[in-house]
Amino acid sequence: MSSNLPEVILYTDGACSGNPGPGGWGALLIWNGKEKELSGGEPDTTNNRMEMRAVIEGLKALKKPCHVKIHSDSALIINAFTKGWIANWLNRGWKKADKKPVENRGLWEELLQSAEPHKVSWIKVKGHSDNKLNNRVDELAVKESKKFAKQL
Repeated sequence: MSSNLPEVILYTDGACSGNPGPGGWGALLIWNGKEKELSGGEPDTTNNRMEMRAVIEGLKALKKPCHVKIHSDSALIINAFTKGWIANWLNRGWKKADKKPVENRGLWEELLQSAEPHKVSWIKVKGHSDNKLNNRVDELAVKESKKFAKQL
């Protein structure tokens, strides 16, 4: 991939009221001074699933290959990519080190497929702190989870 790819900043977050329970996800794409918010949710899900869905939907919204700098407060997602967990899971046939199956395999596979055309940088941010953009996607995710909580 060439280094002259458009650079996109992607902030993502997931929220869940109960775990499992009603959940929501939020994503914010920033490119060339423009911003686009995305969000959604599910009535019965987990926090990890919503964290993953936020990244997937953010990546799927891109129309062409980009250098995407993904900012997430999910240690699971960041570590999976920066510490080689994904490669190990693939080498072991989607099994963790303890030989148990990787949870949410379908979402991991969808995430890998969504990231495929892009150059991705994974950046861990501290959740629920003074990072305005992370707080913004958290608000989107919580708002979506509340929509589903009202339906119960």
